[in-house]
Amino acid sequence: MTATENNAIENLSFEALSLTLRNRKILDNISGRFEPGRVTVILGANGAGKSSLLSCLAGLREPQSGMVMLDGQPLLALDGAARGRSIGLLPQRPDIHWNVDVKTIVGLGRLPHSGRWGMSAADHEAVAKAMKATDCTTLAERKALRLSGGEQGRVLLARVLAGEPRWLLADEPLASLDPAHQFDVLERLKNYAVTGNGVIVVLHDLTQAARFADDVMVMKGGHILAAGPRDEVITADIMAQAYGVEVQIGTSDTGEPLVVPVRRMR
Repeated sequence: MTATENNAIENLSFEALSLTLRNRKILDNISGRFEPGRVTVILGANGAGKSSLLSCLAGLREPQSGMVMLDGQPLLALDGAARGRSIGLLPQRPDIHWNVDVKTIVGLGRLPHSGRWGMSAADHEAVAKAMKATDCTTLAERKALRLSGGEQGRVLLARVLAGEPRWLLADEPLASLDPAHQFDVLERLKNYAVTGNGVIVVLHDLTQAARFADDVMVMKGGHILAAGPRDEVITADIMAQAYGVEVQIGTSDTGEPLVVPVRRMR
């Protein structure tokens, strides 16, 4: 995966990572490396280990063996605030448990920066910028639990963006969003990478992955089936191995990639 010229952002890697949950091997001695300034999409069938890998990359789950490295140092050696400033995670099924206003929810993303001392002008500016980017500004005073699922999804993405992490990890961020806001979210994540940050996203939509990713990692059964530049990985053969389906790969009338599953392979 190609390196960026922006050396201020740390590389993120994992080495010999293994994770077993409930007597099932979820990640099986896998290694990989991500570079800032690029979007990596992780693909794979249900149960492939995608969400578990993201949890390890975010420092939320400790593997049985191996480690995640941030700029060559063990991620879990950093304190929680330092990890929060470096890595932001939007989990697969984020929930809002407090019926407070949206601006307060988004402001929680600044905790690794503001700590116990309260929010500075820079913190408030970051919150406003994140809300604008996710089309949440008009929701600022509304109670979070009264929002639709799609609106809550945008608010929680804004919370992650407000933290301005060097690495943004998102697990199925398009779930519950309408098509227009799906495009908005993908564009925002792409722009976040263009500025030199790293973005790692789990998706199920193969066409969106083909349009959005710089690099693709495909997982199967806790292993990495393939990883590399998008056009080298999203192929009919690799998709067949990963999903057990035949796909047709082409382009739309506007020249955008299309990846369409056509039948299940027996």
